[in-house]
Amino acid sequence: MRTDGTETVCSDCGLVVSADRVDRGPEWRSFADDDTDPRRTGAPLTRSRHDRGLSTEIGYTRVKGRKRRQWARMRRQHTRARISSKRERNQVYGFTEIRRLTSVHSLSEQVRDQACSLFDSAQEEDLLRGRSIEGFAAAAVYAACRIAGISRTRAELLAEAKADENELDAAYDAMNRDLGLPVGPIDPVEYLPRFVSDLDLSAAVERDARAHLETARDRGLTNGRNPGGVAAACVYAAARDNGEECTQADAADAADVTPVTLRNSYTDLRE
Repeated sequence: MRTDGTETVCSDCGLVVSADRVDRGPEWRSFADDDTDPRRTGAPLTRSRHDRGLSTEIGYTRVKGRKRRQWARMRRQHTRARISSKRERNQVYGFTEIRRLTSVHSLSEQVRDQACSLFDSAQEEDLLRGRSIEGFAAAAVYAACRIAGISRTRAELLAEAKADENELDAAYDAMNRDLGLPVGPIDPVEYLPRFVSDLDLSAAVERDARAHLETARDRGLTNGRNPGGVAAACVYAAARDNGEECTQADAADAADVTPVTLRNSYTDLRE
């Protein structure tokens, strides 16, 4: 079972086992005196903001003339005062990029907050000096996905990130070396549903691909190999078994590996 937001989903077949849409957040009403005491609890704290969401906002109101100019000056000065140092400015920029990446890739709030926490830790260890902020933002998202066991490749993140491959690699290596990230290899089974969907194959192919992957794992064929390449090889083998159209090049493109990598895994699996 896998819990994603308000739904509990079976990780084998994708069946939604249960859905809990009850809002268990704070009560927003004041029962003391609703007419004269309209107090609110405020927004929850979040790690995705440099001030954890505690700053105030000066809104807009219908005033004219001198009052309107005064409110505009107050709003402008308040915006400037929210960021008091270069460190906070870099943090705001990095957190904004992390929120954008997690939103584009439909990642959970837990992954977003974990990535922001990793970025903050890297900044505390002075790892950003001389390196790209965009690279650390992308590396933090990638590391958070690895820690959570979510299948996201570097190429997928780089397709939407503002950093290039060298910047991401340098940032991730620095974080992994100095922060001691608790990351391990990604289970190839995490890639199967996405590859089957991208290649427009049937549920029978996904089922047989899981069986092939179990066989490959039992015989040690997944050790030391690219998990995406192994998953793509199992999908390709299952597609051939079911007589569905899928070429090695298409499966390799879905996994972002070379056809040679896929062919080697497929050959070992058949043997």
